[in-house]
Amino acid sequence: MSKNVFFENKGPFKLNNLFPKHSISKIKIKDVKTLDKADKFDLTFFDSLNYKDLAEKTKASCCITKENLKKYLPKTCETINVKSVLFELAKTTSKFYPLADLDYPDNSLKKPNKTKFPGVKFGNNVLIGKNVKIGKSTVIGSNTIIEQNVLIGKNCIIGSQIMIKKSFIGDNVVIQDGAKIGLKGFGFIPIKDKNFRIPHIGKVILENNVEIGASCTIDRGSIGDTVIGKNTFLDNQVHMAHNVKVGENCMIAGQVGFAGSSTLGNNVSIGGQAGISGHLKIGNNVKIGGGSGVVKNIHDNAIVMGYPAVPLKEFLKKKQND
Repeated sequence: MSKNVFFENKGPFKLNNLFPKHSISKIKIKDVKTLDKADKFDLTFFDSLNYKDLAEKTKASCCITKENLKKYLPKTCETINVKSVLFELAKTTSKFYPLADLDYPDNSLKKPNKTKFPGVKFGNNVLIGKNVKIGKSTVIGSNTIIEQNVLIGKNCIIGSQIMIKKSFIGDNVVIQDGAKIGLKGFGFIPIKDKNFRIPHIGKVILENNVEIGASCTIDRGSIGDTVIGKNTFLDNQVHMAHNVKVGENCMIAGQVGFAGSSTLGNNVSIGGQAGISGHLKIGNNVKIGGGSGVVKNIHDNAIVMGYPAVPLKEFLKKKQND
């Protein structure tokens, strides 16, 4: 689904009007997207060599980037060279999506009309926004709020006192009491006297058979999406920041925290109270011990522990020598 159903796009805008201080073309830009999702007439951004492979293949018409990185972009992609990519991206995204900088209350919320949701069971005091779709045999607990345009599949169990917004949820998903799904992430540009909030225009995608524990918080993506793969289970009180992507069949214990834009492979296990720094790549079949602090990429099949996290044998050897 290419159209953003959760935020109204105020574009298109002419590129030279978006960046009046730059000598650039007058083509019309329709949207802001990530390097891999951008198409012709989209604007994208490139701020780190970690994304060089995506930059080389992007189909975007133009890209906000730095002088030293523009050489990695296709010749068909016009560059806007700036000192702070994130700040320029935030200002530009705000023009396309001016209501994405905060979570404004959904004024379309109402008690569900049960005739519109055949086969769905609702608890007491449930509120549903406009254009919400819920599959058959799904159960919604009491005091839960599901905001406009959210999609929920069939055979799901959605507990009590849950907030779901800006999310697509698959079949057979379990979300336990008190979870918050699809909220705006923690993103801003520090400015003296008043910080500039970064709009978060993405969504959360929970694939089939996912389980989310009680009081978890899953932030929506900033430009891209936050994604949790099939059959992945989260324990209670896990926090997942914007743009995190978790593979299939992962098991994540309680109080684990993910910083933004990190990617996990399939069959990853993480012990309780571990922390994952931002923009990291965690491979397939990785095991991370409880209380660990992951600050570097981890290759496939590795077992790590400690702060900073190191291979398990190295961690145990150090413990013996202490």
